Parts: sequence; structure tokens; C-alpha cells
Amino acid sequence: MSLFRSEARSAPWWTPENHADRRPFLMGRNALQTALRGFFGKADFIEVDTATLQVSPGNETHLHAFATQALTIDGRAAPLYLHTSPEFAAKKLLAAGEKRIFTFAHVYRNRERGPLHHPEFTMLEWYRVGENYEQLMADCADMLKLAAETTGTKQFSFRGMKTDPFAEPEIVTLADAFLRYAGIDLLSSVQTDGATDRDALAAELTRTGHRVSDDDTWADLFSKVLVDKIEPHLGQGRATILCEYPISEAALARPSARDPRVAERFELYACGVELANAFGELTDAAEQRRRFEHDMAEKARIYGETYPIDEDFLSALSIMPQASGAALGFDRLAMLATGATSIDQVLWAPVAEVLP
Repeated sequence: MSLFRSEARSAPWWTPENHADRRPFLMGRNALQTALRGFFGKADFIEVDTATLQVSPGNETHLHAFATQALTIDGRAAPLYLHTSPEFAAKKLLAAGEKRIFTFAHVYRNRERGPLHHPEFTMLEWYRVGENYEQLMADCADMLKLAAETTGTKQFSFRGMKTDPFAEPEIVTLADAFLRYAGIDLLSSVQTDGATDRDALAAELTRTGHRVSDDDTWADLFSKVLVDKIEPHLGQGRATILCEYPISEAALARPSARDPRVAERFELYACGVELANAFGELTDAAEQRRRFEHDMAEKARIYGETYPIDEDFLSALSIMPQASGAALGFDRLAMLATGATSIDQVLWAPVAEVLP
């Protein structure tokens, strides 16, 4: 039996009829990409193009990569990976001396497919040297407005939720969101050095009537509440910027000067959809190594595999200037701006589906 989806199940995306249905969304995507290039050009950014093949695809616990091999002329093999983000390469460019850069990068993530997920998608990343991450919040608000103006829409909608892209986003900390939507004091379980107390958070969940399993880690409990109780409320009416993540949930972000328990990390939501993830970038190479090693130990425990650490990246990080950077799911923004209901509708040539 073929591994690829049979025509009997669904007509391929390339049939003239299907393409005609998808084409308005695709043209909207193209117009949006052109508009965003203009947005960055006016702000004196340089567009860069980073290599897809990397020594490490990234070192976050729950990200899954596609692996391949590089072969020498005499057939010797070395492992390489398709990157899950252009972040490592982009930061090396900051270390090299670039000040404002952006890239539309094809990135690859395994174990991901659905209305909002695709194994290959386009990540828009941009970095500002010497500027704080609050500027990235302003960038995100401007991009929502630009997306709506470009496609001629007054309102984003998805799965019954609506967002006014012209309204200023609401800025909410994780601590406030946990208290508001789940009745949980999140930071009571986070110590000043960023260490987390699983039992303290479990007690908070139990007190407020949330289910706790014996094998749940602090990160499991955090994710459970975030997904079940908080994310469904984000980006309703206007966009939400969810900020100040606990240090343990911000692998590449620097600690906040306001509160050492949290990091300079935010995520942008519209219609309950996560659109962007941004950091005040960590430049402490030793601390970055410690976080990578911790996350890879967790990956080994949960999934039985790890990815290598890019030593070249850590070397570059040691001379990288202070900067802030953001990653935006370009296809998701195109979906909301054009009114598409699935990410496949805004991809010119989706990856072939495989049967289970």
C-alpha cells in the first residue's frame, strides 16, 4: 500500500478545482509577504537567508526534528538536521555585527500536522540589537494592522473567536493570567533562582479543583493549565500579549530585571491562536548551555532521544550583543488575515500526507 494519501480519500491540492478554491488565500499570502518586506525595509532591516541544514535543530524538550546525513566524497557520514527555527544562525549573524535582520525561513517540525500545524512552514523571524523586547510588542501590533489592511479585512475570526486587528493588544503576565482564569498563584511555586517547586504547584491545582497525576512534573502542570484554562481566552475581541514566562519556560530568554523568577518572553495570540514568540535574548553562554543540557535530559526521559548542542552557537553567543528577537508563524497570520480555516489553504504546495 502506498504511504501517501490516496486520491480516493480526497482530491489532491493540485487539481484545478482545488487550486481555484485555494488561490484567493494564496494571493493574499503573497500580498502579505510583500507588505511585511516593505514594513521591515522602512525600518532599516536587512533580509537574510539562513541555512536549513544545521548541526542542531534546536534543544527544546518537546520540539521534534527531521534528521538526515551529510556524506563526504568517500562516503563517511555525519548527522545533520533540518532546523526547527533559524534562530541559531540568526544570532550568529548578530554576533558577526548585523544590527537589524529579518528572514522568511522554511522550518521543519516532526509530529506536527493539523489545521494550525504543518511539518514544513514559514517562520518570520526578526532581531533588534540594543533594543528591548517591548519594541517587539509594538512590532507585533503594527503587523496585525498591516495584515488586515493588506487583505482588506476588518476582523480576524477562527473557530468562533474574533479579534479586532486594529485594537491595541492587551498585555497580560502569566502570573495574572493564571490567577484570572484558573485561580492559581503561579509564582508561589517558582523560586528567585528560577527553580520550580512541583509539589507547591500541584497543591495550587488541587486547591482549585484541577486534576493532578502522580507523574506530572511542574512543566506538565504548567502546560495543562495554560492549554486548558488560559489559551481559550486569549485574543478574544483584541489580541493578547502574554508575557513574563517563568524562567524554566523560556529556554533562550534572559531573566527579567523586574522579577528574577520570570523571563523576558512573550507570546502573541489572536482568536486563541498563538502567532508569535519573542525574547529579550539570553547572551550568557554558560547559562544557555545549562538550560540546553537540562532540556535534553528531559527529552531523553520523555522521548528516549536527544539532539546535539551547537557548540558554534554557544561560542557566538559569548560575543553576541544585547538584542531582542521574535518568531512569528507567517502561515498562521496569513490564515487569519485571509479568512482561511486551515494552514493547508495558505501553502502553495503542502507536504504530502502520510497514512498512519
